[in-house]
Amino acid sequence: MLDLKLHFDSRDLDKQPLSESELDKLIGTRDYKNLLNTRNDLYRERNMAENPPTRPEAIKVMSKTPNLIRRPLLVSGSQIIIGFDEAAYRILALRSKP
Repeated sequence: MLDLKLHFDSRDLDKQPLSESELDKLIGTRDYKNLLNTRNDLYRERNMAENPPTRPEAIKVMSKTPNLIRRPLLVSGSQIIIGFDEAAYRILALRSKP
């Protein structure tokens, strides 16, 4: 992201976890399951692939266990890029050029 000269504010979710209300607003009408980190131990222990939590349960557990949130998470206006997606970063960089 830095190579593309994208300007962004950084937030360490381990030190400043997202609140339940922030997560709810961030997810909006999107599928909340896309934010779940499938590589996380808790995800596997709870077998969330086969038995996904409800949206409220997922929001609650993500607010308490930030590592369950897939990263990086880049928010630009109403657009959210979840996980590493270089092509999406490039498109965002092109759109944000003056």
